[in-house]
This record gives sequence, C-alpha cells and structure tokens, in this order.
Amino acid sequence: MKRKIIMAMLLCFTFSVVVGCAEKREEAQNLLNKYADANLHEMTTFAMDTVMLFTLYHEDGEEILTDAEQEIRRLESLFSVTIEDSEISKLNAHSGLDSVKLSGDTEEVLKRGKEIGELTNQAFDIAISPVVKAWGFTTDGEKHVPTQETLENLLPLTSIEDLVIDENASMAKLTKKGMAVDLGGIAKGYASDKIASLLKEKGVTSGLFSLGGNIGAIGTKPNGENWNVAIENPLNANDYVGLLSIQDCFVITSGGYQRYFEENGKRYHHIIDSNTGYPADKGLLSVTIISKDGAKADGLSTALFVMGLDQAVQLWRSSNDFEAVFITEDGRVIATEGAASFFSFEGRDNDFKYEIVKRRGGVQ
Repeated sequence: MKRKIIMAMLLCFTFSVVVGCAEKREEAQNLLNKYADANLHEMTTFAMDTVMLFTLYHEDGEEILTDAEQEIRRLESLFSVTIEDSEISKLNAHSGLDSVKLSGDTEEVLKRGKEIGELTNQAFDIAISPVVKAWGFTTDGEKHVPTQETLENLLPLTSIEDLVIDENASMAKLTKKGMAVDLGGIAKGYASDKIASLLKEKGVTSGLFSLGGNIGAIGTKPNGENWNVAIENPLNANDYVGLLSIQDCFVITSGGYQRYFEENGKRYHHIIDSNTGYPADKGLLSVTIISKDGAKADGLSTALFVMGLDQAVQLWRSSNDFEAVFITEDGRVIATEGAASFFSFEGRDNDFKYEIVKRRGGVQ
C-alpha cells in the first residue's frame, strides 16, 4: 500500500512538471529522493574468493539481498575448485576415468565455456587449469616460472575438445588423465547473469552490484540517470582512464596488472595463453567488455586480452552483442564505435591517447 501511495503522488507531481510548475517539480524531486533513500539497501560479502558489493533500491531490499547472497553461495558450491565436493572438483577428480553427473547450472556454464573457447580459437580456455597451477596461480600456490619441459607435458591436457558433455544424460567427462577445468574466467560472469535475473524477478528496477569487479547494472539510478562505472588505469590503481555511462548491462575487465609476480627482474601475470603456456603478451594492459550477457563478457574479456588488439577487433566486427575498451602497453585507450557513445575519456593527464575503432574499418 505504501508503495502504491508514493507512486500515485509521483504521478501527480509528474503531471505538474508537464504543465511547467517549478515548485511542484522541486517537490516531486524531493519526494523521489526520500523514496530512494528509504528504499536503499547495501550489502558486502565475500564469496568465490573475492569481495562482492551490492546496492539496490526496493522496499524489500534486505530480504532480496539475502536471496542474492544465498544464490551466489549455491553457485560457488557447484563451481569452486577449492570445495572438495563441488561438481567441478568431482569432474576434475574423475579425469580420464568416468563421467560425472551435473546440475543444470554446471552443465550450462561448461557449455558456455566451450562455446566461447570455440568462438575465440581457444584464447579462452577453461581447461587451462593444469598450466595455471604449474605457474602457482592458485589460492595457495607458490608462484614461479615452470620449466619448458613441464609446460610441454601439460599443454596437451588443455584442449577443450577433451571435455565431453552429454546433454541427454546431464553428464560430463574429461577424457585425459590429469585434465582439470577451472571456471575462474567465467563463473562470476555466469553468476552475474543469475543474480541480475533474480533481482529483476523480485521487482528490482534500480541496482548496481560488483562480483569481484564484475559489474552488473539493473535499470538506472532512481532519478533516471545512468550508472557511472570507471575503467581503472592499469598503471595506477588510484586512477581511472574514463567513465562508462550504463544501464541494464554488464561491465567486466581483465588485465595482467591484477595478479602477477616477479622473477629475475621480469613480471609474469596470471592470464595464460594456451598456445604457449606462458602469460599472454600481445601488447594489451586491459580489456573491458560491455554486454547484456555476463558470462560472455567475462569469457571475452580474457580471450580478447590473449588474442591481442588486431584479432580482438576482428572478432568484435564479426559480432553484434558486445562492445569493448582496450588499453594498450603503448599508451592508447581504444573504444569500439558502440562503446564510444557512452564512454567519457579521462586519461589525457596521464598521457594516454584516445582512439575509436570503427565497425566498418578505420580508426578515429
């Protein structure tokens, strides 16, 4: 009843705005602000090995946030490689042996992982886990450069074709002993899709959440303005190169500056190229994907980083369901044509050069 009364009053004030009454317009804005403040709910939690932040506007916000947290923990219990009885842990433990029964979500996220891998010629590879572990990029791993012999022995275990999914039986199998999948490059994106759907089903029309930096926007701010999301300067964690003005989409960034170690004076980051077994080295500092598909945005942010700018732009030109912003090692911030329409470049003071890549070729 309270919500209906407030909305009715808002409609009255909206009519006053139409007829040009400044006083009523101010009253309407004040009422809108009070409504938003009264229905603002926030939550911080830790799951999937990362900090997650939520802001939403709804009269039942606390209950909805509890539901969202429970959904994230349910997905974590299925996907985590550090939870011994998760479905992914069981799949890895049975590599080279027999098939494992899957829930609908695990089957779906594995299928999406294979699809993105095939789309990107395995630049995105959920089967890269044995090589990642050899580098020590795990929760409790000791980071070091593995020997060439070690990498040569492990690379044959990273082919996504050796993950076989039986959709009729809802089962999957890793055909080679020693294979392992890790959903770290897609799980949070998939979870973002699920959380966004849950929030909308609960009636949320205004909200913003971050699953370890994977941003999901529901609608707009209560006042109708878009949400602003900053793209971090990879060379300075306290700075940003620009702002994205978004609504109803996901913004996901991958970069080599996020997790790395140094050995013998050289830096090695965690995004491994499955063609070489070494960290990707194609001239990019970060890739930000903007899409209405969270799982795809998550996978593509990694894949395009591995592919490098030229191949990444070719893939974008052949697609119609994502936009991107690239930051290169030579100091360029490059937005795809669609992204440029809602991206504000702010990197001039840090000597970045801004460019826009056109869908039909050319750079502006």
